Amino acid sequence: MSDALIEKVKQMIIDSLRIEGMSPDEIDSDAPLFGEGLGLDSIDALQLVVAMEKGFGVVVPDAATGSKIFASVRSMAAYIAEQSK
Repeated sequence: MSDALIEKVKQMIIDSLRIEGMSPDEIDSDAPLFGEGLGLDSIDALQLVVAMEKGFGVVVPDAATGSKIFASVRSMAAYIAEQSK
């Protein structure tokens, strides 16, 4: 998994959730996305699922898998890299 992919995932989060005034550099790759960390909620999760499907062509099959994928930016990038093989 490349740093470039991690940067793309961070930019996708900012763009899809319309987070203003934040740059990809300000998002910790290993910080939790939900609760503490970025503090996202379930509606944000749905938006991220759609953005991942449109931007990277990967599908999140169910909520249990989604909770693992959306643990952090790094876990999202790892899933995208794995599914893109």
